[in-house]
Amino acid sequence: MHRQFTILLLLATVVVSLSFIKQKPKPRKPGTPVSFVVPKGWPAIKYNLDSNGLTKEGIALGRRLFYEGRLSKDGQFPCASCHQPFAAMANFDHNLSHGFNNQFTSRNAPSLANLAWQTAFHWDGGINHLDVQPLAPITAPNEMAEDISTVLDKLKKDSVYPKMFKAAFGSETINTQRMTRALSQFLLTMVSANSKYDKAMRGEDSFNLPQKLGYTIFKAKCASCHPEPFFTDFQYHNNGLSMDPVLKDVGRMQITGDAKDSLKFKTPSLRNVFVTGPYMHDGRVFSLFDVLDHYHKKMVVGPTTDTLLKNKIPLSNFEKGQLVAFLVALTDTAFNKDKRFSEPPNAPPLNFSSPGHHLN
Repeated sequence: MHRQFTILLLLATVVVSLSFIKQKPKPRKPGTPVSFVVPKGWPAIKYNLDSNGLTKEGIALGRRLFYEGRLSKDGQFPCASCHQPFAAMANFDHNLSHGFNNQFTSRNAPSLANLAWQTAFHWDGGINHLDVQPLAPITAPNEMAEDISTVLDKLKKDSVYPKMFKAAFGSETINTQRMTRALSQFLLTMVSANSKYDKAMRGEDSFNLPQKLGYTIFKAKCASCHPEPFFTDFQYHNNGLSMDPVLKDVGRMQITGDAKDSLKFKTPSLRNVFVTGPYMHDGRVFSLFDVLDHYHKKMVVGPTTDTLLKNKIPLSNFEKGQLVAFLVALTDTAFNKDKRFSEPPNAPPLNFSSPGHHLN
């Protein structure tokens, strides 16, 4: 009897021990958690927050890094030099951005809004993860022209960054993964979903007559490549632009090596399009009316031109005017003036070469 009692006691102890091990809470991640709220009616995001959850400290670090000139070789070209808040994080009025040693970038700087829903980046889709994307401009000789190891050394020698990395990630260790993840956290907060169009869709505002007519025309003639709510299909198309004789940019073909992808570029979002000009992958078109003229009569139809555009897009002058009125309604003023995306306080001054509804 005593033996049976001992065995039962041992079994009970094992069960209790296993239960304790099973229920032991996971170590708390450093930082103050921040929720990512998907705008109503939008699909789930593509970015995996389980691997890099948002925190106030991580976002603050990413914000400072975004404006940090020392990520570039001469200290003059932070990320923000090509992605300006008032231009929806594009490079306002520049077809090609300025880079190190008086060079120019090879493509137009795109807006950085709504990156949480994207799985490929750059005009040719050559980068397949947001965490990796910053490495390309940092190391490009005609952009920031720096070496990653040198960047990390500069950050380690700074009096502020070790403390910020510790607050965001639990220790003062500064490495490539932590640097790019902090940048991703900041970039993920850049959600643009509060334009007049968005308010109209939510019943908070209404289109005027030109915008209403333009929306109808848009859905009939433009929405196949620029579907709502992102106003891009995130795909690659040859939209009838001839190859620039100097840049000689073949687009998606540069990544895939497939001739069928020649002159195909990622569909840009039309959100904030009124403030992100000039347009196209190389910024060769400077007004929205000229963009519409391109599709109406200036396209060069070649072997890889999108089948939807083989006959171009017939547009009357009246239709062009209404379309532009609608496109202006895609401007998210709250996003473009959001102080959370501006240069952080106490940061070194920049030397530029030239709905807030998503966080709790």
